[in-house]
Amino acid sequence: MEDVAKSLAEARERHSERARTRGGILAASKKSSAPPEKTSTTTNVLRPTKLLLNVTMDRSVGPVQVVMSPENTVADIIKAALDAYAKEKRRPLFNETDPKRCALHYSQYSLESLKADEKLIDLGSRNFYLHLKPKDSKGEDKMGGISSFPLARLMNFLP
Repeated sequence: MEDVAKSLAEARERHSERARTRGGILAASKKSSAPPEKTSTTTNVLRPTKLLLNVTMDRSVGPVQVVMSPENTVADIIKAALDAYAKEKRRPLFNETDPKRCALHYSQYSLESLKADEKLIDLGSRNFYLHLKPKDSKGEDKMGGISSFPLARLMNFLP
């Protein structure tokens, strides 16, 4: 019984020596507990270098995940989301993959689309909804006309 206790004491001592050596367990824990040093006199604002965005496509089951820099614009999100959607071979397939034909919204219930030149850092959200702008029978964008209301087109037929 004494032999077992003696071997356990020796094992603990060897382990504690390894833990105290340079680069050991205790040295690593001391490094991680130290506060970060300030390198500049200005206020350090931690800004993310990359953002994970979820873009739900119109009629698609789940969102497409895109990693982008905060300095990118809404137009860049649209292009990256369309590329990721095509690369993942998601269904339903889009007939049009032109980023200019798409509109990005905060949600599918939001009527106002985001401006193409807005930066990601200014948006304040990481979840978006993308849909294709509808076309009329002439092949032009309905949204590009004078009015986006469908009943306004009927007024031309009234006497």
